[in-house]
Amino acid sequence: MLTNYDLMPDSSRVWIYQSDRGFSSDELNIVKSKVEAFINNWQRHGEDLKASYKIVYNQFIVLLVDEDVNQVSGCSIDASVNLMKQLENEFNVDLTNKLNVSFKDGNNINIVKLSDFQAFAKEAKITSKTVVFNNMVTTKSDFENKWEVSAEQSWHNRFVTV
Repeated sequence: MLTNYDLMPDSSRVWIYQSDRGFSSDELNIVKSKVEAFINNWQRHGEDLKASYKIVYNQFIVLLVDEDVNQVSGCSIDASVNLMKQLENEFNVDLTNKLNVSFKDGNNINIVKLSDFQAFAKEAKITSKTVVFNNMVTTKSDFENKWEVSAEQSWHNRFVTV
């Protein structure tokens, strides 16, 4: 059951899917419609999941589930991944590649392969102060406080120097 993002508890479980490019406004309208339809029918063994979503920077799709209401099952997670795969095919984007890394360069969002991120760090094009997106966060609270942070505050810190 679709719930307003602001009404989801801080403990809600989060999954972040990053597109390798921004969606156009027309694409965003379609994505929102498909994600909302999915969430309205998202279930765990026949029981509705209390869920929400947020699209950030026209590029990141964030799904949330309040597991205090109903725990997510492997099948329900698979269903959400299938939705992302459908969006990938429809819009020719990459949403599920976990080896892509995202960071900011001024106001620009860059999505690169992990190997390229490592090379940029060695060349000091990316530093400990570079803003990165920590897509490994698992709760709404962490998403809001630890998702968009400097590299030194994230798992990315292993690749950068001060």
